[in-house]
Amino acid sequence: MIFYFSGTGNSKWIAREISAIQHERLISIADEMTNPDAAFQYRLTDNEMIGFVFPVYSWAPPAIVMDFIDKIRFENFRNPYMFFVCTCGDEVGLTVDSIKKAAGKRGWSWNAGFSVIMPNNYVCLPGFDTDPKELEEKKLSEAVPAVGHINALLTARESDVFEYRKGSWPCFKSRIINPLFNKYQVTAKPFFSTYSCISCGLCEKACPVHNIRVVDKPVWGELCTSCLACYHVCPQQAVQYGKATRNKHQYFNPHH
Repeated sequence: MIFYFSGTGNSKWIAREISAIQHERLISIADEMTNPDAAFQYRLTDNEMIGFVFPVYSWAPPAIVMDFIDKIRFENFRNPYMFFVCTCGDEVGLTVDSIKKAAGKRGWSWNAGFSVIMPNNYVCLPGFDTDPKELEEKKLSEAVPAVGHINALLTARESDVFEYRKGSWPCFKSRIINPLFNKYQVTAKPFFSTYSCISCGLCEKACPVHNIRVVDKPVWGELCTSCLACYHVCPQQAVQYGKATRNKHQYFNPHH
């Protein structure tokens, strides 16, 4: 059983690759969290593993992932093999510490955890943009053997294996910058569509939490996770985030 959250497709691609090799069912965290009838209770089959795949947002797990972990309950929970994979543009900060702490509160124990470097997609602050095309292609190419390596370790049910890049100044980034990010940047209020919008509805379709409705132009609700799928998927680049995304670039995983 693999739970995943993804905005522009990086984590979704990895979740699918692992699911295919491990023969595990895929469950979208976003779909579960936006389902009014969700019970957040899952029954494990014999020898079924539990995995979480998610992106790193400002050097920490996305709030929606942490909220989901707090809600879910398992039936037939008999010390299953548990792992997580987080995608990042460069480094994860204290993401691993956060996800281990969340698991500990539930009485869980991770057997393995990994980070995979993928193309950057955050564009909503000065100085942030997508990777140059050459670097984007390099990251995508190198991710293939990286995921293959992870799958090999998962197949062997290797334990106490944690491979990730913490990076510099992790405490400052995860404990100071991340709370500010969650407070001020995880909001749909700055989003708007320009005159070039053609009402194609791709932003509505791409939003993992179903926070956009297109009638004439897109309208954003209150459930934004700051995944930026709406910005990156727009064929006209009509979706903008205040002035922060002006003249910046787009990225969406080619295998999404």
